[in-house]
Amino acid sequence: MDHTAADFNHQLRVNPSSMPAYQTAEPNPAKRKIFYRQLYFWVLVGMALGILMGYLYPEKGAPPGAFVATQLRPFSTAFIQLIRMIIAPVIFTTVVVGMAGMNNLKSVGRIGIKSFFYFEVMTTFALFLGWVVAKTFHPGGGMNIDPSQLDARDLQSTLAQAKAHPDLLHFVLNIIPKTLVGAFAEGDILQVLLVSVLFGIALAGLGEANRPVINALDQISKALMRMIGMIIKLAPLAVFGAMSFTISKVGLSSLFSLGKLLSCVLLTCLCFVFIVLGLLMRLNGLSIWKFVRYIRQELFVVFSTASSEPVFPRMTEKLEALGCSKPLVSLVLPSGYSFNLDGSSIYLTMGALFIAQACNVHLSFADEVAVLLVSLVTSKGAAAVVGSAFITLTATLASMKTIPVEGMVLILGVDWFLAEARAMTNLVGNGVATIVIAKWENEFDQATALRVLDGAQPQVAAAGPVPQSSSANAASKV
Repeated sequence: MDHTAADFNHQLRVNPSSMPAYQTAEPNPAKRKIFYRQLYFWVLVGMALGILMGYLYPEKGAPPGAFVATQLRPFSTAFIQLIRMIIAPVIFTTVVVGMAGMNNLKSVGRIGIKSFFYFEVMTTFALFLGWVVAKTFHPGGGMNIDPSQLDARDLQSTLAQAKAHPDLLHFVLNIIPKTLVGAFAEGDILQVLLVSVLFGIALAGLGEANRPVINALDQISKALMRMIGMIIKLAPLAVFGAMSFTISKVGLSSLFSLGKLLSCVLLTCLCFVFIVLGLLMRLNGLSIWKFVRYIRQELFVVFSTASSEPVFPRMTEKLEALGCSKPLVSLVLPSGYSFNLDGSSIYLTMGALFIAQACNVHLSFADEVAVLLVSLVTSKGAAAVVGSAFITLTATLASMKTIPVEGMVLILGVDWFLAEARAMTNLVGNGVATIVIAKWENEFDQATALRVLDGAQPQVAAAGPVPQSSSANAASKV
């Protein structure tokens, strides 16, 4: 007998005996991978070798034609491009197949409203937390930088992108792609999400005729997931190239000179994750510590690439295995990648106040409130890719004209390390957001989550074709 995805999730909640069998991995150590076969081990090795290579072959002072570690950057660039190549079709197939499991398409609007409310509250709180920490610890105090003496030549390309940064109206209009294919060519997550939702609704309206298309998209989605798994194995090489480039370019001395800023950003991100998000998880009967441990592999990949894009497919699978319904995950998680960037929000206010403090720019209370309000708008354009938050902060300062945008040079050298902290915070924040909204929608299996977070592995058979009844039922309620 066929069941919709929602019916199946409901059956699991009301009849625990129908849930997949679980076995705890702990009692059988033979099944656990040896540490040197774990991805995170090789990520750490790549990071250590990259730091060593950058230190031994610095760019500064190298004779013409000599090898410098900055030449290894193509390793990380190629990895990011491989990931971006596949993210758009992954989101499209995930959302469309997920919406086929909706037994009532009216729930799409309800989930969207709840997600938007949650995203706005959390990103606003993250902006405020960054402002409080920067005001309390003054990471830029005592630097006494003269903005006119800063060499902004390295910022020219960033300033050009910042000038093209859209305001709120243009940002909303930019969600609509110029062409259907253009959304996938540009790789804009919001554009792809819009096309996916519209296509999913239209496909659901076809009734029985949509089954072959849904089945085909389901198989394509599985193939794309396998491709991502192949690409992820290159993460250690990517972090080797990225660290080699960064250390060779800026040197270890920059890390020490800006250590206060790095420490403040890291401390704020940790407080946000383990206190703010931890409280949310505790209110929902779960542990943030266990959740972070559950997604530790994904966090290491994000740490190695300074972007949460590479682990999007794996996060969808892990959240579904944790007990969140597939349709809900397919809507909330990709939306969060553009609207729920908690780490980037922390970075925006803290970075702005750091530059003001370093350049001895006095900001009135009204100026600081303006920073918060402008950052609240511009943070929605900070996509979860490498360097996007840096461009967004540059655009924020350029639009306000109260804080010298040339001060961005001060954090240019260490932005990679700041990006690592904010990307991991973004990832955890979106995972928690999906869980919380799933709880609100009664699309979350608490018993399954507790078992998985305690180390149990669900023995779930490979998913077959999407049941016809799901699409027919959805079509009948459009």
